[in-house]
Amino acid sequence: MTSAAAPADAEQEAATAAFDLDADWRLHPGVALRPVPFGALLYHFHTRKLSFLKSPTIVEVVRILADHPTARAACAAAGVPIDDPGTARLYLHALGQLAASRMIEETS
Repeated sequence: MTSAAAPADAEQEAATAAFDLDADWRLHPGVALRPVPFGALLYHFHTRKLSFLKSPTIVEVVRILADHPTARAACAAAGVPIDDPGTARLYLHALGQLAASRMIEETS
């Protein structure tokens, strides 16, 4: 008997755990970021996925990712205290989810 395939959530959790703050990231070129009162909407034109960002700070991090050499530098520029373990976990999770859904991508 074969086991059931792992749920998509497990794949996204693995991506979150593997998110590299010290890599160079950018908003995927096929993604539109639209500011709204509660944060922002992200729409991926290739995958047709829609994501909601509910924090103005994570919106700012995503918006400036390409302007900085690493995600860590973008977080620092947006005022995220990434050295605080609790805060780091929240932002790593959010950025990992965005990477798993291909809203942001690592640049080479």
